[in-house]
Amino acid sequence: MSLFPSPTKLRSRSLCMAFASCLWFGTVCAQGTYRIATEGSYPPWSFKDAQGTLQGWDVEIANALCEKMKAKCEIVAQDWDGIIPGLIARKYDMIVASMAITEQRRQRVAFSAKYKETVSRFVARKGTPPDVSPAALKGKTIGVQRGSVQAAYLAQHYRDAELKFYETPQAAELDLVAGRLQYILGNMVTYHVGFLKTPEAKDFAFTGPDLKGGVLGDGNGIAVRKDDSQTLSRVNAALDAIRADGTYDRITAKYFPFKLM
Repeated sequence: MSLFPSPTKLRSRSLCMAFASCLWFGTVCAQGTYRIATEGSYPPWSFKDAQGTLQGWDVEIANALCEKMKAKCEIVAQDWDGIIPGLIARKYDMIVASMAITEQRRQRVAFSAKYKETVSRFVARKGTPPDVSPAALKGKTIGVQRGSVQAAYLAQHYRDAELKFYETPQAAELDLVAGRLQYILGNMVTYHVGFLKTPEAKDFAFTGPDLKGGVLGDGNGIAVRKDDSQTLSRVNAALDAIRADGTYDRITAKYFPFKLM
């Protein structure tokens, strides 16, 4: 028998001593490393600034969660169409991207507790009749982001309309202004603080009622892999913590003049 401990035992002993020192001295030790996906082209939720750095409400929420979890995190941009497949393929560990919680998505990923409400609305030229029922929009041209819950809603209910799918909400907005679309459908808050505040949108407004529930989801959650219950537990605890200490409200107030929950 060797009188000297093996390299494996030495490493284990070192880790235990480091953890003990964190507890003893009250220092902040990193507890895990996470790679987090967000969309990166969906202001004000997530977008890149002039230097190419990710910014936005979801990005700040993700960073706040990582701070509470005492985890080292890397936030990356991922096209919306591939965001769930990327999570399942283990390209990252969670999605913080204002993702609507739907039954269809629950079959593929696990969701945290709801971290904001979501409402969808149509936008059209001012003076457009407020009736946006499927019968009223028969033959009308409607733009929507590909892969979104709004796209699923239109495909389910507006089969007699002409639907056009776009990679980003901004692309659909440009076509609405150019007259290539008669309506767009998307997140109400996004339109309220984004598109409808721009000079290009001066002739456009919301039309029709608030839309939510069903295929449009029950609020937004943070997605993790279904087999990753540990991360889900830590995220939910961190969400509770940022709500309790006011961090959530402080971040929200930087972007919106109203509460999201």
